Amino acid sequence: MQKFYKVLFTCFLCLSVQIGIPNPSPNYQMGMAAVAKITTDNDTPLKNKQQFWREIGQEIDIYNLTVAQDGSGDFKTIQAAINAAKGFPDKPVIIKIKNGVYKEKVTVYEWNTNMSLIGENRENTIITYNDFFDKIDLGRNSTFHTSTLKIEGNDFFATNLTIENTAGDVGQAVALSINANRAMLSNCSIKGFQDTVYVTGEDFKQYFKDCYIEGSTDFIFGQATVLFENCQIHSKSNSFITAASTPKGVDYGYVFENCKLTADPNVNQVYLGRPWRTYAKTVFISCYLENHIVPEGWQNWENKDAEKNSFYAEFNNSGPGFRPKQRVSWSKILTEKQVKSYTKKEILGKIPWYEKFNKF
Repeated sequence: MQKFYKVLFTCFLCLSVQIGIPNPSPNYQMGMAAVAKITTDNDTPLKNKQQFWREIGQEIDIYNLTVAQDGSGDFKTIQAAINAAKGFPDKPVIIKIKNGVYKEKVTVYEWNTNMSLIGENRENTIITYNDFFDKIDLGRNSTFHTSTLKIEGNDFFATNLTIENTAGDVGQAVALSINANRAMLSNCSIKGFQDTVYVTGEDFKQYFKDCYIEGSTDFIFGQATVLFENCQIHSKSNSFITAASTPKGVDYGYVFENCKLTADPNVNQVYLGRPWRTYAKTVFISCYLENHIVPEGWQNWENKDAEKNSFYAEFNNSGPGFRPKQRVSWSKILTEKQVKSYTKKEILGKIPWYEKFNKF
């Protein structure tokens, strides 16, 4: 059968040229997808499918892939699509994910740059897994192997997805791990308990917009510079929201702007953050704080040096949880002059890399 399709598509390509189709390359992709479905399983590595085209003297690079559990797309699993994508591509790779519950650990590798994961619907396109610290059992670093979705490739974008770790209240269990520069998530839900979102990379910039993030203890943690804009930050237990480990000398750590802080019923003692490392930086600007936020606001994690070297501040917050006169003495209220430096360009870099994702 494969030999038959070699002949068939060779004839098709020749005919395309003869009748004057100016650029038949899009048809190459359509043809290859058809051959793949007929001659191979949907999750066959793309390199095997590309070999078919090499044998008839044609090359093809796929930049648009579709994942669907019912077999109507190019692949049935998200990881299979990622594995098929070209490494270090010369233009964006777009993976469209149809509605479904995808129970798999997913990694966007370092060579998967310029990759976008586009869900069909935030509530119904779900990536889920249930690893946790004791289950992984790899020693003190087990936490960093528990993530449901791990991002290592720069210039990453995701939208319309739910990313969750369903291990429950069993200790460290990461839903989303980002160790990449210029990574953005828009209109996504990230759900877990302890250590839900791990954002790292000493000089890396990351951006969450219009997202829902929930967890219990230190559920946003790591060393990256991150802007959270128009997000809902939801606490599931009495504990701490952030645990920044901002490196010394970095201008910004976590900045929450126009966010809403909410909590489960009966949750009434939540801290805005505590310093995972001595030079942690976290700022809340124009956020609404419900009454689960404790009057003190911040905690030093039993590290007196952090009181001198960390930077915890607020500006123009509102709600019953905003009680500036009762905050710990070593936290700050920004002045009008100081807050002017907290622009998107200052936080995320002079070049507005995030604007290229506006098309989605």
